[in-house]
Amino acid sequence: MYFDGSLIKTGAGAGLLLVSPLGVHMRYVIRIRFAESNNVAEYEALVNGLKIAIELGVRCLDIRGDSQHVIDQVMKASSYHDPKMEAYYKEVRRLEDKFHGLELVHIARRCNEAADELAKVASTRGTIPPDAFSRDLHEPSVDLGAGDNVEASTPHPTDAIDALLTAVEVMEVEQRPGRPFDWRTPFLEDRSEARCIARWAKSYIIYSENEELYRRNPTGILQRCITIEEGRMLLEDLHSGACGHHAAPRTLIGNAF
Repeated sequence: MYFDGSLIKTGAGAGLLLVSPLGVHMRYVIRIRFAESNNVAEYEALVNGLKIAIELGVRCLDIRGDSQHVIDQVMKASSYHDPKMEAYYKEVRRLEDKFHGLELVHIARRCNEAADELAKVASTRGTIPPDAFSRDLHEPSVDLGAGDNVEASTPHPTDAIDALLTAVEVMEVEQRPGRPFDWRTPFLEDRSEARCIARWAKSYIIYSENEELYRRNPTGILQRCITIEEGRMLLEDLHSGACGHHAAPRTLIGNAF
C-alpha cells in the first residue's frame, strides 16, 4: 500500500494505492474537510488505508510512504510531543493488531508518485479519476482532543447481537401507526425524506427493480440493508452450536458484514 497526504490552500486530501499480489491496482481519493496540518493529512491517509485493507480482508501488508516524520513516529524512531500525533499513533497501533504481518517503509517522493497524484486530486478538489474510489472525510479518524487519554478500545466479549442493535438504534425513526417498525421505511417510501437523507448518506442506493436498500462501502462493494430481525437471525446463526463463534463483538460484526 502506497499512501500520501496533502494540505494546500484549497484543502486537504489523501491518496492511496493498493496493489495486490496479482498486480491488481485499487486507487482511493479521500477529501479531508478538517485537516490543520500536513502531518494530520498524512496520518489520515495511513489510518484510512489500514481500515480499507482490513475491510478487504488483507492480513499481510507492506506499507510505503514518503512522510519521514510519520513513519519515524510509527516505527518508534522518534518521539511524539503533540497529543494529536500521539492519538494517531495509538490508532495505528490498534489497527496493527488486525494484521498478521505489517511493515512500514519510508520511500523517496519520486517512488510515491501514484499516491501523491491522488492526494493532489483530493486536496485541489479536482476531478476524480474514473477508476478511483472516493470519499469525503468530515471529522478526524481519532479523538484529537483526548491526547494522552486516548486508549485503544478493547471490546468486552459480551453478546454481539446487543452490540449490533446498539449501532442500529442510532438510525431508528418514529414508528408509523398501524404497521410494524422497520428502519428502512423512510428510505423506501418517503421520497422527500429520502432526498434529505441522501444529502448526508450518498453511499445508500435503492434499486428500482426490487426496491431494496443497499449501502456502498469504501471499497465499492454493495451491502444489502436488512431488518433488525434479519440481523438478529444472522448473528444467531454465527453463534449457533457448541462450536459457535466466540470472537469479540466488533470482530463478529465485521464477519457478519
